[in-house]
Amino acid sequence: MSAARPLTTLRTFAVIAALPLLLTACGYGAESTDDGKQTEVAAGAKKLSADEVKIGYFPNLTHATALVGIQEGLFQKELGGTEIKPSTFNAGPSEIEALNSGSIDIGWIGPSPAINGYTKAAGKNLRIISGSASGGVKLVVNPEKIKSLKDVKGKKIATPQLGNTQDVALLNWISEQGWKVDAESGKGDVSVVRTDNKITPDAYKSGSIDGAWVPEPTASKLVAEGGKVLLDESDLWPDKKFVITNVIVSQSFLKDHPDVVEAVLRASVKTNKWINANPDKAKAAANEALKELSGKALPAEVIDPAWKSVTFLNDPLAATLDTEAKHAVKAGLLENPDLKGIYDLAPLNKVLKAEGEDEVDDAGLGAE
Repeated sequence: MSAARPLTTLRTFAVIAALPLLLTACGYGAESTDDGKQTEVAAGAKKLSADEVKIGYFPNLTHATALVGIQEGLFQKELGGTEIKPSTFNAGPSEIEALNSGSIDIGWIGPSPAINGYTKAAGKNLRIISGSASGGVKLVVNPEKIKSLKDVKGKKIATPQLGNTQDVALLNWISEQGWKVDAESGKGDVSVVRTDNKITPDAYKSGSIDGAWVPEPTASKLVAEGGKVLLDESDLWPDKKFVITNVIVSQSFLKDHPDVVEAVLRASVKTNKWINANPDKAKAAANEALKELSGKALPAEVIDPAWKSVTFLNDPLAATLDTEAKHAVKAGLLENPDLKGIYDLAPLNKVLKAEGEDEVDDAGLGAE
């Protein structure tokens, strides 16, 4: 990769993958936790080049590839005698810190923390090696206060956190309406209220917010409380697809253990294929994994509509990540980033070719 010009960070606040979809999850900035999942290595199974691989992800439906793949043993099957050491996170910065420190090797994470983590490290810490999920984000409002999109002006709309993926999306949408909002304070023609997803439903019930631009299943929880879906973010994107979850790897682990990375990617591809072929079984597996992590499964009225709104795929939808970065720049939260080299899709494309699947593109942002 060529030398990067001065790269970017968010002003004042780090961009995070604020998609904590469990309503009982810890708040942003929470430390990682061992997810307690015991992976079973078959007796006599051959180890790859590493004794173990440390995998990080969120207890979120948009991270269901990791949830389901580990729950169903699909990852361990591909890794053979190399043991999985899983950890869960509730905030993007803590997962990036874990990757930088070597506490995890591979992680499922949203686009904003991947962009911010890459630029803060001058492109020397991570690579995006696969996509995982698209969609699952909605603007849900109080139908008594907001009956049309123009009614959003003057109202209080929640997002998970300043500069997170949904916050940037809302700020960009507001700008496209011709309205003005100060990004950092959230004040303007729309009051943007940064509220942890775990308390957003209570804020909605109390009337302290009029709606929220949030991921699933928080959106479906609000609907269960009487809210109405005013806008599905998927409708704002070409082909109704935009990246919501990527797979990242530390560059050192990719260099030292390419066979392990390939095995994880093969498991991810096979898991996505199984999820799409068996949506009801996959939904149940994801909910069981969430129950083990949180002690409580999501009710049918929440998980059923939430699950339908997320698309699981291998394509990282690289062009949409580039667009999301531009939206953050437009909002004044990010200086122009140099994202060249953020992707290395060669291992994924090798797996896809072997599986008879279509190869994917890095939108010109691949490593040299």
